[in-house]
Amino acid sequence: MKTSLHTLPTLLLTVAAGLGLPGAFASSHREAPLITTTPKLDCTDFYLFGSYETGRGDYVTVVANYLPLQDAYGGPNYFQMDPKGIYEIHWDNNGDAIEDLTFRFQFANTGRNAALVIGTGDNKRTNAIPLLAAGQVTAGNTGNLNVDQTYTLSLVRGARRTGTVIPILNPLDQSPNFTKPQDNVGNKTFPDYEAYARQYIYEIALPGTEKKGRVFVGQRKDPFVVNLGEVFDLVNLNPLGPVDGAKDTLADKNVTALCLELPKEFLLSGGSGPVLGAWTTASVVEGTTTNQVSRLGMPLVNELVIGLGDKDKFNASEPKDDGQFVDYVTHPTLPALLELLFNVPAPTAFPRTDLVAAFATGIDGLNKNGSVAEMLRLNTAIPATPKDLQNNLGVIAGITQGVLDASRADLAGFPNGRRPGDDVVDIALRVVMGKLLRPEVAPVGDAPLTDGARVDASFFSNSFPYLTSPLAGSPNDLSITIQPQIAPTLNAPFKAVPGTFDPATRRLTVSGAGADSGFLGIKSDAKASLTEPAVSDGKLSAGVK
Repeated sequence: MKTSLHTLPTLLLTVAAGLGLPGAFASSHREAPLITTTPKLDCTDFYLFGSYETGRGDYVTVVANYLPLQDAYGGPNYFQMDPKGIYEIHWDNNGDAIEDLTFRFQFANTGRNAALVIGTGDNKRTNAIPLLAAGQVTAGNTGNLNVDQTYTLSLVRGARRTGTVIPILNPLDQSPNFTKPQDNVGNKTFPDYEAYARQYIYEIALPGTEKKGRVFVGQRKDPFVVNLGEVFDLVNLNPLGPVDGAKDTLADKNVTALCLELPKEFLLSGGSGPVLGAWTTASVVEGTTTNQVSRLGMPLVNELVIGLGDKDKFNASEPKDDGQFVDYVTHPTLPALLELLFNVPAPTAFPRTDLVAAFATGIDGLNKNGSVAEMLRLNTAIPATPKDLQNNLGVIAGITQGVLDASRADLAGFPNGRRPGDDVVDIALRVVMGKLLRPEVAPVGDAPLTDGARVDASFFSNSFPYLTSPLAGSPNDLSITIQPQIAPTLNAPFKAVPGTFDPATRRLTVSGAGADSGFLGIKSDAKASLTEPAVSDGKLSAGVK
C-alpha cells in the first residue's frame, strides 16, 4: 500500500494559526538556562511505545529519564532524586492537549546513619561512615545500605493540580511507599547489580481494571545515542558519512528512569479513539507554590528549535498553549543553519506544515488526534513490532520522495511514539531537511543524513523496563583513548585526523604526509608516547607505548 504525503500541507493549512511545536533531533540534556541549575529536575528523554515483551501486546510502556550526564563514579552521594520535586507523566486520551490522567512520583531520601566505633577507652567515639553502604548489598540482603531511597506513586484523574488523587499502593505491604534501588556504586558493593535492582519492579493495581500495571524507578545506562559535542559545535558532523562512523558521546553516562507499563484499556477508557498523547514534567515545590521547570514530549525541542530567550518559558508551559511558539515551527532555523554550514539546499516550502504534521498534530492516518500541541502520540491500534524486526528509522523507513510505502515502514516506531531503539537523531535530521516533502521543494529530502552515532533495538532488553543496567562506578576502565593529530611544524597548532592502530605491531598510522602535515602527535586520556616515526606511501606512522 502506498500513501501520498503530498497532501499534508493542504490538510494542515487550516490550523496554521494555532500550530504547535516540533522536535528537532535528539534528547533534552541541559536544554535551557534555568534547568542547568536544578539537574535533578531535568528530563533527558521521554519514550512511549507499545510493549514488545512477549505476551504484553495489550500494554503500553512509558519511560521518563531524569538527571542527565551521570558519571557512574560520581560518589559518595551519587544521584538522588529531589525530595522537593514533583515528577509527572501526563496522558491525553481525547485529543484536546489537556491531561486526562497523570502519574505523579515524589521521592524521599532517609539516612540510616550507619556508624563505627573508633578508638578505645576515654578516646572512644562513634562516628557516621561517609559511604553509601557499609558492606556488600545483594537481592534480599540490603542491611548494609546507609541510605533508603523511596517514592510514592499517585494517579490523578483530571487536571493535575485539582483533579482526584488516587494513591497507588505497594503490592508487597499495601503501603504507599516504593523502593528505588541505589545507584550502581560498583561491583564490590553490588556484586550482581541487576538482580538487586530487578527486585524493585512492582506489579501495581489500577482503578477500573483487573489488569495490573508495572512500575520501576532506578538508575539505567543512558539509552540515548548521539554525537552530542559535534552537534552543538556548529553541527560539526559528516552528515553524509556512515551511520555508525562516530562515537556515542553519552556511552559512558547513566540516567534515572521512571518506567511504567500500563494496560491499553486503562489508558483509553473514557477517551475518543486509539491515539494517546503523553508528555512528562517536573516541578519544584516552594512553600505553597508549585512551579514547573522541566517539560519533555518530542525529543530535543528545546535545544534546537526554541530560541534562547524562550527556553525557560517553554519548560514552564503546557501543550495546550503551544501556539505561542508557532514561528519556531513554521520557519525553523535548523534547516537554514545546515544550508549555511554544509552548502546543501534547505526546503523551500513555507510554512513547514510537514513538520507540524510530524511533530505537532500527528500524521493523518497514523497518529493524528485532533490537537495541535507538542507531545508524543501513539496509535495503540498499531501492534508493537517485535524487537528483532524493528527498523530504527521507524515510519520514514518506508518514505521515498514524500511517498509512504507502508510495507517498508515500521509504523510502530517514531514518530508514532518513540522506542529506545529508534534513531531519532537521523530521523529528525532527514525530516527537517524535507523527507516528507516533494523533491522540487526539498532537493535533499531523501539524503541519508546522519550524526554518525547509531542506535537500534539490539542495544536494549526485550522485557520491561527495556533499558539496560547502569554502568558501574567500579572497577575503573583501563582502556586508553588516543586521538592522532598532525601539524605542518612542531610549534604549529595540531589538528585531529582519522587514524588506524594495529594492535599486533602497536603502530598508529594516518594518511596525508606532506608539507602541511609533517608532524604526528597524539592526544590521549592517559599516559602514552610515540616512538620510531616513519613515512611511507604518503602515510605517517609511529609506535605507541
